Amino acid sequence: MGSGGDSLEVGSWEVGKSKGRKKKKKDGDAEEATGCWIKLRYIGSCISSRSKVDSSNSGISTHESKSTNDTSRGLPVAPVISSTTTSNTESHASTSKLEEELKVFSQLRKFTFNDLKLATRNFRPESLLGEGGFGCVFKGWIEENGTAPVKPGTGLTVAVKTLNHDGLQGHKEWLAEVNYLGDLLHPNLVKLIGYCIEDDQRLLVYEFMPRGSLENHLFRRSLSLPWSIRMKIALGAAKGLNFLHEEAERPVIYRDFKTSNILLDAEYNAKLSDFGLAKDAPDEGKTHVSTRVMGTYGYAAPEYVMTGHLSSKSDVYSFGVVLLEMLTGRRSMDKNRPNGEHNLVEWARPHLGDRKRFYRMIDPRLEGHFSIKGSQKAAELAARCLSRDPKARPLMSEVVGALKPLPNLKDMASSSYFFQTMQAERVGASPNAKNGLRTKGSFMRNGQQYPRSLSIPNGSHSRQQSANNSPKPDGKP
Repeated sequence: MGSGGDSLEVGSWEVGKSKGRKKKKKDGDAEEATGCWIKLRYIGSCISSRSKVDSSNSGISTHESKSTNDTSRGLPVAPVISSTTTSNTESHASTSKLEEELKVFSQLRKFTFNDLKLATRNFRPESLLGEGGFGCVFKGWIEENGTAPVKPGTGLTVAVKTLNHDGLQGHKEWLAEVNYLGDLLHPNLVKLIGYCIEDDQRLLVYEFMPRGSLENHLFRRSLSLPWSIRMKIALGAAKGLNFLHEEAERPVIYRDFKTSNILLDAEYNAKLSDFGLAKDAPDEGKTHVSTRVMGTYGYAAPEYVMTGHLSSKSDVYSFGVVLLEMLTGRRSMDKNRPNGEHNLVEWARPHLGDRKRFYRMIDPRLEGHFSIKGSQKAAELAARCLSRDPKARPLMSEVVGALKPLPNLKDMASSSYFFQTMQAERVGASPNAKNGLRTKGSFMRNGQQYPRSLSIPNGSHSRQQSANNSPKPDGKP
């Protein structure tokens, strides 16, 4: 979700040791700051480990994350506690000034800090859903049509996001979030229910998305997302971007499209979240707006990184990166990969137009249960979105049109003779096969070795296929 700083984030794979990194404390205070997933010392406190480092190249300020899996932007998150030093007069004055900056929308509910404190059970660790660059996110329960807290499991389930108290930029992003989501209503944008301004506390209340982020499902869950659901999510996310670019009364550039900002409801409908970096699109007749570079490393369009020229085509490039992640099961940036495979886009480019190499690029966890025609169409679309020339990238309305038929295609690669042959060659090239040993996860039939998950010549299918087509709820997002 939102973060502070006009900066392009570089994850831990791109930055070495940072002087700003917090070290482990000794003795009884041995907890290392590792984001929100630490034991909270007191009600509502949460600390971020991510510290600021400066890049000597191109003047771009960058951030470091200690987790190689965490690609979200982030500045240190301050404790969420009520101010005890601000006088009532000063508090009311600052609150009034802040409210003047808001475009107040009638559909938004205004909460008190105490309402949200009780709704989240005092911001206790068990209510913690995760961390955005903006702050910590807690699960809570409120009245269906009001603001009062209710017993957990009753009323309306919500996600409560706290503000990172780290200066002006956090405040700007908080305002942007309210002012955009308070005005923009669409099935593929997460719904903002309300907000809280009280003393120095600023919180946002959203609809709860039970299946969490696309990032978690692609990279942190053992159960792979089936092909049809991946394409359903891609289509929903594309519709969200298309609304922002081409259907909203005043077009918006999202500027931070990535897997962690795509949230999923119970039916795997995708909704875009975190509008802290969103920006109004250029006025008619202008091709771009110049701005300091912000976003997430690995997703930002190259022309934006190099020049600061931002346009809706910057979002289209980011969509292409996410589509590649969904096709390959690989992160946009991953230094744990072999040399030459750290950057997903650069690694994937040569594969996209080569049939044999293209099949090997598809996420192996799908085990052949993906549409041949659909994967080819998706790869072609990703290549267009990732064009180095922004003008050659499609409009999001074109992307939506290309994706619409893909979730329903049934021509599974596991039934393809070409794919079976390729898999057999791969198995035959393994050391175990050369030693005459049967490879784990495969079986022999008529002298030929096949992976267990693939169809064999007589057309029978594996149990894995039906399992993959019926993902089970996993509770937490």
